Amino acid sequence: MRTTHGGTSQGVHGLHGRLEDGGVRPDAGREEIESGPVAWRLKARLALTVNELLEARRLKQREAAVLLGVPQPRVSALRNYRLDRFSVERLMEFLTSLGQDVDIMIHPHRRHGSLPASAAPGRVSVQKGG
Repeated sequence: MRTTHGGTSQGVHGLHGRLEDGGVRPDAGREEIESGPVAWRLKARLALTVNELLEARRLKQREAAVLLGVPQPRVSALRNYRLDRFSVERLMEFLTSLGQDVDIMIHPHRRHGSLPASAAPGRVSVQKGG
């Protein structure tokens, strides 16, 4: 992730951001991301993984654009976490273009505290596999 201070890159544990005009602002904690709106959390996690894979391959934006099948300015938007420009589906397509499998699992919510399982709200989580 590009930051506003020196252009350094941060990995999974260094992701800091907040929804701001559809993008990620580099000064909020991971907990804030996890408590944000579901679609935004999902987009942030998917975009983070795409960007990590692109960084690991040391691709220039032009090269990444060819691989992902988008114009270079879209790669720039992705690298800068302007997530309003991408659907969840498109981010998943990027991951499969980068040789990743994307699995969606749906299962009953575990009972939470004293609430019966039918009254407890479910949750949405995104995890990177090993």
